[in-house]
Amino acid sequence: MKTMPIKKYRAFSPVDLPDRQWPGRTITQAPIWCSVDLRDGNQALKIPMNLEEKLIFFQLLTDLGFKEIEVGFPAAAEVEYQFLRKLIEDDLIPDDVTVQVLTQSREELITKTFAGLENAKRAIFHLYNSTSTLQREVVFKMNRREIIDIAVNGTRQIRQQADEINDTDIIFEYSPESFTGTELEFAIDICEAVMDVWQPTPEKKAIINLPATVEMSTPNIFADMIEWFCNHFSWRDSVIISLHTHNDRGTGVAATELGLMAGADRVEGTLFGCGERTGNVDIVNLALNLFSQGVDPCLDFTEINNVADVFMKCTKMPIHPRHPYVGELVYTAFSGSHQDAIKKGMDVYDEKAIRYWAVPYLPIDPGDVGRTYEKIIQINSQSGKGGVAYIIEYDFGYKMPKDMHPEFGQVIQRETDITGKDLPSARIFELFRSEYLTVTEPFLFRNCEIQTKGATTRVKVELEVNGLSQIVEGEGNGPLDALGNGIKQSNLAQFKLISYSEHALEQKTSSSAAAYIRIEKKGIKRYGVGVDPNISIASIKALICALNRAILNEKSEISSAELKN
Repeated sequence: MKTMPIKKYRAFSPVDLPDRQWPGRTITQAPIWCSVDLRDGNQALKIPMNLEEKLIFFQLLTDLGFKEIEVGFPAAAEVEYQFLRKLIEDDLIPDDVTVQVLTQSREELITKTFAGLENAKRAIFHLYNSTSTLQREVVFKMNRREIIDIAVNGTRQIRQQADEINDTDIIFEYSPESFTGTELEFAIDICEAVMDVWQPTPEKKAIINLPATVEMSTPNIFADMIEWFCNHFSWRDSVIISLHTHNDRGTGVAATELGLMAGADRVEGTLFGCGERTGNVDIVNLALNLFSQGVDPCLDFTEINNVADVFMKCTKMPIHPRHPYVGELVYTAFSGSHQDAIKKGMDVYDEKAIRYWAVPYLPIDPGDVGRTYEKIIQINSQSGKGGVAYIIEYDFGYKMPKDMHPEFGQVIQRETDITGKDLPSARIFELFRSEYLTVTEPFLFRNCEIQTKGATTRVKVELEVNGLSQIVEGEGNGPLDALGNGIKQSNLAQFKLISYSEHALEQKTSSSAAAYIRIEKKGIKRYGVGVDPNISIASIKALICALNRAILNEKSEISSAELKN
């Protein structure tokens, strides 16, 4: 085995924060959300969105409840400038939504950005420049003082031009990029210098955005960095601390959650984590994590399938089938033990009307995000009897007795072993029908008369036995007992009744009742199912079905024995 070149890398330095407070906190309210799909997410697409797609996406974001939306880098590309102008000129920005624009700290870019904002009611002017050690030394070859001058000069120009316009309320945002690669003391110095120019107040706050442009450490160290910054920043009561995490280590969601616990107020991210390299933080994931803890996410994901459809149509990006809360398979169990646990959990939740959602393997109720229950359990060769019973009950209304689960489970197992594929619910019910509802040999039920006098019931059942018509009559303490006596007295079959159950069928079926009977015949135990608007006739049909199945099984075993001999 080859040894990987680990000596090329070194561990990220921890933060000296012995009195850290964030580990003992919980998130009790949603952050301020800012979608950067139309800028950060769009620039990561192989085929960037066109104007029409951007407008559709913008509408989706406002419908979901985003109040801050970064619409682009208008000074960097004409298409982004024109998109901003269309939003403003066509009055497409709702009154409670603030658009955000991004620019580097360069005079000509700042001037063009202000031109793009003409006549906007309100906007967040997002200024950034590179502050990380690596960027300073490798890309810009500048010292700290020179980097601070870039940020301060840009802030001063924005402040001057913002004071000269009266029709647009400008909210200032500054990002030391990348915060995770910047020495904490220098991050404080440059942000202090910028705020000294802007002069925010508790009544009119600025935004300090601390981007993990490249995720470089474990989430706990990132949280330490945020708490350290909040503790040492002199303008803390006059700024909103914002996070903009990427997902290079695959822990962007965790880092953001811990960063919020550490004192941040705001989150910039994208739907489904679309962004450069491994992506931005996933706002859908974050918001529904909050929802699963009983915290209002302040975003509407009650129709998540529609959100996913619009996202994929506009970005031409797929959504992974195992994406948390949204993927095609995230509410689906194939494992037999998981299926059994889900079925039992759903039964208890439905029957007892429990106040809080508590179903094994399902962190939230799929119905709360507009998902149906059809795909919670899917059947393949790894599935168990509980999953099959769930499909039959929740999709078709048949509540099989527990003893019947393994019997029908064997039927499904044979099918999946042959096909090697998962079985759609329609195929499962097709097998159920052929196994229990359409078995007509050797006995085919034709008609039935039932008469009750006192404690005695008399039945007269017309059967077709091996193609010939035959009347079976009998008496007993109920229709089943009477028919059983008649069958035995007619020497058609000898058997023992083991169990009986019944229930009303849901309206999704044409009949109103189902009966389940288990018999034993020469040591063979088999279930039968009967369906009829009359429950007594349904039970008679179930008995005949059980007899047919037991006799057919007996013949099959005899044939197998003869072949062996």
